[in-house]
Amino acid sequence: MERRTFLKSAALAGAATTLAAPAVAQSTTEMVIVSTWPRDFPGLGLPAQRLAARIAELTDGRLDVQYYAAGERVGAFDAFDEVASGNAQAYIGADYYWKGKHPGWVPFTAIPFGMTSTEIDAWTKFGGGQELWDELADQFGLQNFAAGNTGVQMGGWFNKEINSPDDLKGLKMRIPGLGGDVMAKLGASPVSLPGGQIYENLVSGAIDATEWVGPYNDYFMKFYEAAKYYYWPGMHEPGSMLAMGLNKSWFNSLPKTEQEIIKAACTEENNLTLSETNANNGAYLNRLINDHGVELREFNDDVYDAFGSASAEVIEEARDYDDLSKRIYDSVLEKRDEIGAWTALSDMAYVQKRNRVIGR
Repeated sequence: MERRTFLKSAALAGAATTLAAPAVAQSTTEMVIVSTWPRDFPGLGLPAQRLAARIAELTDGRLDVQYYAAGERVGAFDAFDEVASGNAQAYIGADYYWKGKHPGWVPFTAIPFGMTSTEIDAWTKFGGGQELWDELADQFGLQNFAAGNTGVQMGGWFNKEINSPDDLKGLKMRIPGLGGDVMAKLGASPVSLPGGQIYENLVSGAIDATEWVGPYNDYFMKFYEAAKYYYWPGMHEPGSMLAMGLNKSWFNSLPKTEQEIIKAACTEENNLTLSETNANNGAYLNRLINDHGVELREFNDDVYDAFGSASAEVIEEARDYDDLSKRIYDSVLEKRDEIGAWTALSDMAYVQKRNRVIGR
């Protein structure tokens, strides 16, 4: 799929997709979903469309689902207000985009040096995370559920090598969330851009670097045309949880069956997005390296230590915002250490042993 193909339709204002129509005459309820991703966007946009279609399918048309990609009804970063105001019923996106509204939103996507996908899933579902998310969302008239995960992200695309923390100074980099604040601490200039605007800014030189997701998602963005150094691992998003945010008054007005269908569809897509990403990352990494000459680079220990020091400062500042923020960040850090101790003895230890035996 060419980049121009899947981005082309994102520019068509008002191009809503009605995903299901009642098979027989019946009472229907409109559900307008706005997304932070462009239409037909591999890795992020397509799963959002799949989730919208699944809700329509499971409700057998009782929910008249109309899906709008970024820019078709509102801009990507306007999705929150569109739903909180009741102009739309739901958004699909990454909740760290709403950091400016409250820093407590960030951990419900990812924080630097935070949880992997399995860890954040455990925290959200069984470690008190959903309850804290509910408390935060309620302040804005929302109800939020996990609806996808990208897994561990790459460190990003750079137009020069990063050999020391000094190489980050003055760098203009597209990086949202607390990861952007970490870069700012180290002298870089973080820039927040929606997905559909990153490529043009990288090609024009308006930015020097960008993070996005990983090989599968990034391949279709063609970042390799403007930046050949692809760094790993990303400290900023170790397991980025995506979300469906619903207007809470509207959600609570639905019959219990429809509420449970939406929750179940979100849980299903939460698993599917991660599985799809993991299934494709290896193959697309090979294509980036072998077909396009991308140079893979690992952040060295000096750079990663600098990331760590700046991250601790940034998290503490976010934690001090108010009592709720303190409780959210305290919970994240506690569960990161508790659940992470098991990760170290299970997945991480096994993969290290496996790689030694099979010669990787």
